[in-house]
Amino acid sequence: MYSIGVDLGGTNIAVGIVDEKYKIIKKDSCPTLAERAAEEIIKDMAALCKRLCEEVGTDILSVGGVGIACPGTVNPDTGYVEYANNIKFFDFPLVELFSKYSGVEKSKITIGNDANLAAYGEAVAGAAKGTSSSVTITLGTGVGSGVIIGGKMLTGCAHGGAEIGHTVIVKDGRPCTCGRHGCFEVYCSATALISETKKKFEQCPDSLMREMCGGDVNRVGGKTAFAAMRKGDKAATEVVNEYLGYLACGIANILNVFQPEVLCIGGGVSGEKENLLRPLIPLIEKEIYTKDKKLRTDVRIAELGNDAGIIGAAAASLAK
Repeated sequence: MYSIGVDLGGTNIAVGIVDEKYKIIKKDSCPTLAERAAEEIIKDMAALCKRLCEEVGTDILSVGGVGIACPGTVNPDTGYVEYANNIKFFDFPLVELFSKYSGVEKSKITIGNDANLAAYGEAVAGAAKGTSSSVTITLGTGVGSGVIIGGKMLTGCAHGGAEIGHTVIVKDGRPCTCGRHGCFEVYCSATALISETKKKFEQCPDSLMREMCGGDVNRVGGKTAFAAMRKGDKAATEVVNEYLGYLACGIANILNVFQPEVLCIGGGVSGEKENLLRPLIPLIEKEIYTKDKKLRTDVRIAELGNDAGIIGAAAASLAK
């Protein structure tokens, strides 16, 4: 039996038809066009789901479930998105409207926060498969996070928990968009890494980073510092070492609280893979409380990439 996973983002609506082994057999996307009326977004979402079902030879009414991953505060009990800033949803009846335009019964539709469902995807089909406890962090525009305990998503009493990106690692530190200062997100997101790389780029005219970017600071990306470091650039090495120190601090906090079997790192920065993990893990081990224990959390690179939300949403729809 197939299920449908939808990953609703501020830029694109990604949809996948998922089989019983959590493999995506067909997927496609369409622009969100987030500034338009919210109901129009749901119409396009439903139309894309219907089209993909037809292309794999099934009817949307016969699928086992539909899961929708959405940014913001999402209440699966009521079927409402309470707040999603980048899509302009506020107390929005997502389940009701998707049912209206797709024909799928409301009882077969599940919604959840996108980071939580991405973590669930890694737990059922990715880097944390076979575990009962895991945490997934995504180092992208911000720091997304999802916590799985006993095979279930930990969302808090008001479905806004597990926001690890907004835990403080530097008291009175850099300002965060959430209103606090010193959040994990403002030190360890890809956005933060790029910002610090640009500062060093401007401060160090002899840095290899300038040559790599053709002298244009606007060409600095999340990979720039790591790439220059591997070529022995001192300025880039300083950027990466500082970044890894903050990242180790934030991850150690996670491990000290949850002590999951696996911690997965996803997002753009995770593309460094072993170049990220090799220096990072010893730094984490210096900071964790259980440093003398033989059994420790296995820190891994996430496996599912951009498909994690689709797979997690589809899987959650069948787990209702």
